[in-house]
Amino acid sequence: MSAFALHPRLAADTHPVTSLPLCELLLMDDARYPWLVLVPRVVGATGIDELDFAARHALVDEIDEISRLLRAEVRPERINVGALGNVVPQLHVHVVARFRNDPAWPGPVWGHSPAQPYEEAARTTRLTRLRAALGRGGTA
Repeated sequence: MSAFALHPRLAADTHPVTSLPLCELLLMDDARYPWLVLVPRVVGATGIDELDFAARHALVDEIDEISRLLRAEVRPERINVGALGNVVPQLHVHVVARFRNDPAWPGPVWGHSPAQPYEEAARTTRLTRLRAALGRGGTA
């Protein structure tokens, strides 16, 4: 049986936030958007339809939890949720807080323009706030 491993592209483009019951929660390294990524620890899964009943429902619950967290933390106008998989086949779900004044509004954030990575201090602050809001203190 294979062990779960994060796709190299996701590992390169994100920072770990914490582990949830089903998913690894990651912060996308683009400071322009409050953007989180949920990656279910299900080896070989490429689509939501490939998850069993319990895992599908757990994923929806975790999407809801993270959407509510972003809504409370940054007060966006919209929360966008998407599971594309066109570039990274490993099942992952983007949860992005959107604002009318963000660079990609009203279009999608994917492929809009090159990412603007977090400066170290801003990344540390964002990660600390997210972990605290999730009740995980300052650690992943």
